[in-house]
Amino acid sequence: MAQDQPSTIIEPTATDILRYQYHHGTNLSAIYVAEEFLFPSRPPTNSDSSELDAVKSSVDQIGIPATKAKFEERWNGALTDADIEWLRNEAKCTAIRLPIGYFSLSLPDLLVDTPFALYHQVYAACWSSIRTLVSRLRAHSMGTIIDLHALPGDANIGVRCCEYIAQQIQDGLEGVIGIQVVDEADWESDLLYEYYDDCISTVSAIDSSIPVIISDGRDFQRAVEYSLKKNVAYPSQPTAPVIIDTHYYWAFTDADKAKSPQQIIAEVSNTLSELNGREGSVMDRGAVTAIIGEYSCALSEDSWAKAGDTTREELVKQFGQAQSQQWQQRAGGAYFWTYKTDGLSGGEWDFVAQTKNKAITTHPTYNISSIGALLDKANHRKDARMYYAVNQHVMYWEHLSPDKPGEYWRFENGWKVGYQDAFIFFEGRGMQAVQQGNKIGNLEVWLLKRIRESGFYGPYVWEFEQGMRRGIKDFESVVGI
Repeated sequence: MAQDQPSTIIEPTATDILRYQYHHGTNLSAIYVAEEFLFPSRPPTNSDSSELDAVKSSVDQIGIPATKAKFEERWNGALTDADIEWLRNEAKCTAIRLPIGYFSLSLPDLLVDTPFALYHQVYAACWSSIRTLVSRLRAHSMGTIIDLHALPGDANIGVRCCEYIAQQIQDGLEGVIGIQVVDEADWESDLLYEYYDDCISTVSAIDSSIPVIISDGRDFQRAVEYSLKKNVAYPSQPTAPVIIDTHYYWAFTDADKAKSPQQIIAEVSNTLSELNGREGSVMDRGAVTAIIGEYSCALSEDSWAKAGDTTREELVKQFGQAQSQQWQQRAGGAYFWTYKTDGLSGGEWDFVAQTKNKAITTHPTYNISSIGALLDKANHRKDARMYYAVNQHVMYWEHLSPDKPGEYWRFENGWKVGYQDAFIFFEGRGMQAVQQGNKIGNLEVWLLKRIRESGFYGPYVWEFEQGMRRGIKDFESVVGI
């Protein structure tokens, strides 16, 4: 049995808060990966929805230099300063999910023997554009998930992409809160989880603090079990935290088309049930956390036809609010699909419209004065809360196991760490005022991080973990989040 080692726990940094707080966000789709469904006016008239057809058609019509200039104008003008201000101040976004392609990394050698090899010059400045966008968002205290949305089916290229992005983060690219190694993976692939293994190992070898996001591949239960095995307290070598991305839509299947909007709204509260019984003890089971990488307020016309006397506008609002509430309770974050369109503006796929009509709601927000008052309250009640929690813990276990002494000091240590962590997340230390008042959203992987940093070993580390959980809960109870 390994002996306790010196703790490496320090107070949460701004990067920690950016990565592990609850995230209310949206997708910035169709910027670096063309999608005609969202922007029918942008690709040439004879191209379909794919990036490849868009670039091929454009090059055939106007040549590489002009296409390069046109694409760069699209990338660099896609998100204005006014957009960022609205996302931060009005929508209260803490992060965005940014779909990109393997061609977006501006690495010609990565495109060899792929259909994009002929067009590598078009993408020469693409990664620089992405870096600039990530930095602009970070300057406004917003994080970015880099989502490898378009991959060629070659696992080696996917791993190479992850390696390059991780190295960029290690070399100083701030603001990336996770690398998503694939979007909507093919669940029938026998090699999917081998690919995940390779990506996680590659990123971990560069910087094991970078969260790696995997697609559930439409089999959420399998992804849960995989994550629990990856996110163990004592891995054989440093391992990046793994987070599951799952998507929720109710607009496409025949089964959903047969339901009324009211039936679908009622189903929302049952989502993510696969997490039930899998959280709550990292030491026993490992850690599992999910984000909702895509969701919307859209239903099929078949469903809307079954709405009865309730207006569509009211049902859209109920649907969005039900999802917002569920994601905030059960997930580490949620990203609406999508922010900008010109084919569906104002509709049920439009983040701006659904934010303005209050269908999509964020977690509670606070002004600076109320934050200060709540933090003062938390400091004032800290000692009393701690003594009560520790005494309750000691009395319970001495009654339950009087002949088996515990190491209760570990519980007290964990309580102090948890309370202070929650305090700093709520304070938003190092963040702009607009991003204050948040909570630890990716709780299980945050606890995993703290257990690894505690230096604790042996049969009583669970007391540290449970102390942390209680400390976080006590803080949140005091301030009311």
